[in-house]
Amino acid sequence: MVRSVAIAILATGIAGLPAMAAEEYWVARDAVSKQCEIVPKKPDGTLVIDLGKKKYASEGEARKAMEALSDCKKK
Repeated sequence: MVRSVAIAILATGIAGLPAMAAEEYWVARDAVSKQCEIVPKKPDGTLVIDLGKKKYASEGEARKAMEALSDCKKK
């Protein structure tokens, strides 16, 4: 009985992990192409450079921040 309950709790916890994972976005610039982009993981600083120095909760927030950055303005 205890084993069944433990397995049920584990199965529920594992199934719920993707929903609990917090999505985070960063505004970054590719070091080679110099193009700005929104990335789902923190930039490493070598190939993709973190511009905003801040993480955003949604892709929409990151897009607004990217449009406001002078490094990302179209010339």
